[in-house]
Formats: sequence, C-alpha cells, structure tokens
Amino acid sequence: MKSIFCGLRPHLYTILTLLCSLIFSHSALATSRWDGPRTGPSAKSGKTIVYVAEDLKNAGILGVGEGVREAARVIGWSLIVLDIGSIESQRARVFDKALKLKPDGLIIGGVDALKNNKYLQLFANAGIPVASWHSSPFPGPVEGTPIFINITTDSLAVARAAANYAIEKSSGKAGVVIFTDSRYAIAMKKAELMGDIIHASPKSTLLSVEDIALDTTAKEMNQIIPELLQRYGNHWTHAIGINDLYFDHAVVPLILAGKSSDEAPINISAGDGSASAFMRIRNHEYQAATIPEPLLLHGWQLIDELNRRVAGEDPSGYVNPPYTVTTENIDNYSRALTPFDPDNNYRRFYTKIWLGK
Repeated sequence: MKSIFCGLRPHLYTILTLLCSLIFSHSALATSRWDGPRTGPSAKSGKTIVYVAEDLKNAGILGVGEGVREAARVIGWSLIVLDIGSIESQRARVFDKALKLKPDGLIIGGVDALKNNKYLQLFANAGIPVASWHSSPFPGPVEGTPIFINITTDSLAVARAAANYAIEKSSGKAGVVIFTDSRYAIAMKKAELMGDIIHASPKSTLLSVEDIALDTTAKEMNQIIPELLQRYGNHWTHAIGINDLYFDHAVVPLILAGKSSDEAPINISAGDGSASAFMRIRNHEYQAATIPEPLLLHGWQLIDELNRRVAGEDPSGYVNPPYTVTTENIDNYSRALTPFDPDNNYRRFYTKIWLGK
C-alpha cells in the first residue's frame, strides 16, 4: 500500500443462483424510463451462442451470464457456457472448444481483450462475431481486436456520479480520501477525475489518494483506517473507493477505532454493487452509496447487439447511465436477496424489438 500525492491535477450463470457532466440526481433517477433502443432487427432464428467466462466465481461475470441466458431463451437461441476459471493452463483449451462448436457468435465475460487477442482473432478468421462484457474499460468496439462491442457502464461517468454525491451530501464541504488500485489504468483515471471534481468544489478538500491493491484490502484496510483517522480526524468526512471491496474491510477497523456508523466517514463506492454493499446500505451501516453495474440488463444488451450484428446492422450505441444506489432509494433497485436490476422495463422493450410483442 502506498499513498499517492493527494494533489492530483485540478483538472457479476445459473450453475449457481444469483443471490447475492452526469450528476447524482440524474443517476439516481435513471431507472424511471427506458432510454435504450426501441427499434432494431427482428430475431434471427436458430442461432447458437457461446459465453466464455473468465471466472464464474466472479459475481459480475456470473450475473451477466444469467442475463445472457434469460435473453437467449426469449429470442430463441441456444446458449453454451464455458468457464476459464482464471486457470491459465485451461485458457487455450476453453477457447479451442468454443471455436470447434462453430457458434454464430461469441460473448466473452471479464476476459481481457488485449491479453486474449490471439484467441479472439481465431474467431474473427472464422467469421464469428465477438461481443464482450468488461473486456476493456470503455464501452464500444475495442481497438486492435475483433470485438465489435464491449458492454460496460462508462467508468468515468461512474466516477463523476460518486464524487458529485459526496459533494452534494456534504453541502459542498466534503473532506475526501479516495481508495484506488494503481495496477488498473481505469482505476487511476477514475481516481484522477474524482480528485479533479473534489478540487473544483471550493469548500471541499481532497485529503489523500490511497493506493491499495484490491486483493490486499483485508490486510491493508486494517492498517490504513486508524492511520487516516489519526492523521485527519474530523476533517475526514467521506471515503470514495473504486470498488465496494475496500468497505468490506473498513467496517472492523472503524468499529475498533470507536466509530459508530453515524460517526465514521461516509463511504461511497464508484463501482461494483456487491451483495455486502447493498446490505450495508440497506441497514445504514458504514456505507451510504454504491454505483452498481446492471448485470442482467448487460446480458440482454449483449444478445441484442449480436442479433443486430448477424442481421448486418450496426450496434445500437446504447450505454446505460450510472445508477447511484443509496440508503434512500435502495428498495427501488434491489430486494433483499436479488441482484441490482433497474426497473426501466428493458426486458419488455428488447422482447418487442425481437418478437414484435
């Protein structure tokens, strides 16, 4: 763990059941209406799709797979799911199996586009279109690869929503610590943008940016929380993490430091939407907001984009807005044991495009 200079320039398949300038006002209300495609090609029948998952133990990849499964069933397509399991020794074998199935389309979930490009090129050579989820930090085609569409929420829009939420909820007087992971370029871009927004708020202060690897949070947060409390005291009013994982491991050290949920810094996650985060937010305990990915919606969009591709049409161009889930609105987004799922009737609209009803 290392602290980054605080003065940044002022400028988750049914193998398992799923249990588990944008501003805040826009993102919080974004589920009230469908702002995605309303027209497109009718369903192309008899197609077979392969979903290659980086690791189905990852809740995001699993959730997208469930959305793909739902949508494939509605559109009338066959779906085959293959799992790399984050095991390097079986990566080539999984892609080889997928290629031998001769699918009409390939979807990769959580698979890094550039690192796996040699496998993806084999599908391109066979004339098989490739769509992805979270294979690149940004939505749209992935340059230098065969991926014609990568589905993800705009990471920088998420960063804006998180920073603006902190400023709004502090009446413009936020004292902010940002948690990020310098191993990921997009995490650093998000941290930089959030820092810029805090800097631009005249009475807010960016106290520090803490570089903590996501896979070391269990250890590092136990150490850094007491240090930050001692260093900044009551000036530390808000914490923004690029992932909910930071706050999974912030609760215990905050309790040990004698900080109740009302006394602790207000925790906000600029990305993820984990089950544990929803629990904390619902119970008003050590987290006020998260900006989750609409995993099931993303699965439906992947099927729609492939249907457009096999019909010879361009991608829809749709990128969902960020959704800010807070203690005030959480019941509008998720019930106790269900994943985040926006209430904008996206299933109805996609079904009407494909089936005309």
